Amino acid sequence: MSSKTNKLSFWQMFNLSFGFFGVQIAYALQSANISRIFATLGADPHQLSFFWILPPLMGMIVQPLIGKYSDRTWTRMGRRKPYLLIGAIIAVLVMVFLPNAGSLHFSSRLFLGLNMAMWFGLFSLIFLDTSINVAMQPFKMMVGDMVGDEQKTEAYSIQSFLCNAGSLVGYLFPIFFTWIGIANEAPEGVIPDSVIYSFYCGAAILILCVLFTFFKVKEMPPKEYAEFHGIDLSKQQSQKGEGLMKLLVKAPKAFWTVGLVQFFCWAAFLYMWTYSNGAIAQNCFGCPVDENGTLVTSSAQYQAAGNWVGVVFAIQAIGSILWALVIPRFKNVKLAYVVSLLVGAAGFASVMFVHNQYALFVSYFLIGTAWAAMLALPFALLTTALEGSPYMGSYLGLFNCTICLPQIVAAATGGLVISLVGGSQPAMFIVAAVFLVLGSLSVGLINTKKQTN
Repeated sequence: MSSKTNKLSFWQMFNLSFGFFGVQIAYALQSANISRIFATLGADPHQLSFFWILPPLMGMIVQPLIGKYSDRTWTRMGRRKPYLLIGAIIAVLVMVFLPNAGSLHFSSRLFLGLNMAMWFGLFSLIFLDTSINVAMQPFKMMVGDMVGDEQKTEAYSIQSFLCNAGSLVGYLFPIFFTWIGIANEAPEGVIPDSVIYSFYCGAAILILCVLFTFFKVKEMPPKEYAEFHGIDLSKQQSQKGEGLMKLLVKAPKAFWTVGLVQFFCWAAFLYMWTYSNGAIAQNCFGCPVDENGTLVTSSAQYQAAGNWVGVVFAIQAIGSILWALVIPRFKNVKLAYVVSLLVGAAGFASVMFVHNQYALFVSYFLIGTAWAAMLALPFALLTTALEGSPYMGSYLGLFNCTICLPQIVAAATGGLVISLVGGSQPAMFIVAAVFLVLGSLSVGLINTKKQTN
């Protein structure tokens, strides 16, 4: 039995996740601008989804290892905090270099169909996504470590709130810099200064927020942690040799059932991140096309649509922030999950038919409800099922694969899927809506029976 008696205050839970605000600014800049960056560097729409394969693939490799080794890392700095600091530092360095891929005067020589600027950007993206995940995952683990079952939905909702507040800032950076006079257009193949400066500012805020949590939060020492979670330290010591594959075989049913919901949700959002710029440019900004019917990415209309992607993603973040306040009011967590995903599906489907840039506010606001649920509920459900397990971090690291794998599948098949819908980037939002509906149907399969291993 767990000896949990003390509840955390709101501000303790807030401080625990505050660094997530900075991490999510970086993630928002990546998700809102990567397709814009690679399209500017010369990628065509059928290539765009391929640039999203390697980052989640790296996440599938790195995250389980971070979880496994942080489970065993007991230092004066903390258990999870050393990893979050290392990830943040690497992310900051990459954020300085990535948006300059088109300005480094690489040769235009092609290798495997990509020019050198795109190769530089691709490898920068791999490191950026990996480092962001290294910095992000410890926050989820620390809530699992330090918050009791009765407060986990609230704690993860606070984390979702801060996450989406960070998204709001990151999404609006490019249009803000354009508004104050920073150039939003550049020579062909070069990333506009409005995007470059956005990444610089995001990097600065990221490290400051992570340092705040790093110095403000004190993690539990081993004995206190074991007492808090009702773990037998002698049993934990004898099981130190448990490998990740063995843990995966022993995973509670919640791991697999919540993971199925995750598969559909993250595939849907991968398509949103990939095709929002092109869909909005085509439907709402009248972007010109070349002789092959491809959008002209160097045009003012395309780059203006790129800024508008940040605005509608910010609206999505506002929707997520507000919905994160509503989620704890649901008495049934699974019902909250289903409602959130169905409302999000309606938002995705509507994008296909909207031709007014301001009407997109409604679409992306609705999408935000699904995003809020995705950030809060899977981890609340899983950590409840894992209560009493000495392998919380390892399982959360493995669970990250349910985020990475659907992105890899969606990215790998994106070129085929867009061909099946006639090359229409707006039509990809109908595909995303179908995925969220399937996700909502899968919620009924979730089993939250506690881990007994």
